Amino acid sequence: MNKTPAQKWGESVLEYRKTCQKILGISDSIRYVGAINNYGRTLTGIIRPGTKPLLDQENAKNEFFIISNLITLRNSQSDILGSLDHAVFRHKKVFIVCIPRGRMFYYVSIDIDAKSLAAIIKKITKTL
Repeated sequence: MNKTPAQKWGESVLEYRKTCQKILGISDSIRYVGAINNYGRTLTGIIRPGTKPLLDQENAKNEFFIISNLITLRNSQSDILGSLDHAVFRHKKVFIVCIPRGRMFYYVSIDIDAKSLAAIIKKITKTL
């Protein structure tokens, strides 16, 4: 029996969610993991239980849209620069790590010191 597009989509989102859960399990410093499409729409996302979100829903939508545009523009330069492995945004309160995968990317918010960040990024990329 052939699967409908809706069934295929549901299975894809379930796989993204499982991957988000694996990433969240890498470190207690990870606050949020989301799978975001190239239009900035959240496919799935998980906030660590007991963690207060830093962004409200509207600001999160704007953040994901801005980052998706940046990742898309960066990917358009991949023929010249090589493919984008990950992007890190350093804020005073958290680091944001974006890891592109095909037509989507994983958005990871991490509350950690800069010295420990590289080890967590390495573990995340191994998970993907």
